[in-house]
Amino acid sequence: MMDDRSGPKIGVLVPFTNCNLEPDLQLMRPAGVTFHFARMGGYDVDEIPGSAQMAGLGSSDISETLHLISGVRPAAILYGCTSATLTHGSAFDRDLSARIADRSGALSITAAGALVASLRELGATKVGFASPYLGEINDQAVSFLAGNDIETVQRADIGRALGNYGQGELLPGEVSDLALKADGPGVEAIVLSCTDMRSVEVIEDVEAATGKPVVTSNQAMVYSLCRLLGLKVPAGAPGRLFNTL
Repeated sequence: MMDDRSGPKIGVLVPFTNCNLEPDLQLMRPAGVTFHFARMGGYDVDEIPGSAQMAGLGSSDISETLHLISGVRPAAILYGCTSATLTHGSAFDRDLSARIADRSGALSITAAGALVASLRELGATKVGFASPYLGEINDQAVSFLAGNDIETVQRADIGRALGNYGQGELLPGEVSDLALKADGPGVEAIVLSCTDMRSVEVIEDVEAATGKPVVTSNQAMVYSLCRLLGLKVPAGAPGRLFNTL
């Protein structure tokens, strides 16, 4: 069976310990699109990923990585780490996106920026927020959303310090339980932040259980990609978010 590869090529920058972004994007691959991945360093694998480590990743030099991924002549580049930019704030996130676009000549989408854009498309201004991050990063995430006129009315922390591999090793059942803890009165949408958490697999179950849309980092990047490049909704794309296209 021939695979359609006639669509745009998409570059993806992935933290080097992340094991779930790539399979998630393949699950949601728009027809004809091909994804091309490059790994990012700039952090110590043995450290617990706290605010300083993630901020360090966000500010690390990715010039060579961009040079190499530009070799596939991508139509867009996805920056596949949410906490690396939300720990710096919205202005940093927008500036990084602009620098990636300028240096690569491609459309640039960050995971944190895609979350905000997706919530705006849903018309959601009050959210429940959940992630596998340490509490200090969740505090910064709430501030990041607030700076974009999105109020966090319910928050669920994982409750323990997870290492760089631990975030990606959470099973879908654990992610679903975490998401349900982020629901509550006044919540208009549930946000599951982290490109290495297995959130895509639980979107539809959590939406069915809560009656509310769920937005995840990886889903939001694919949604933004489809919206900005005019791509067709991928077959089986999870969640109400894609209904807005």
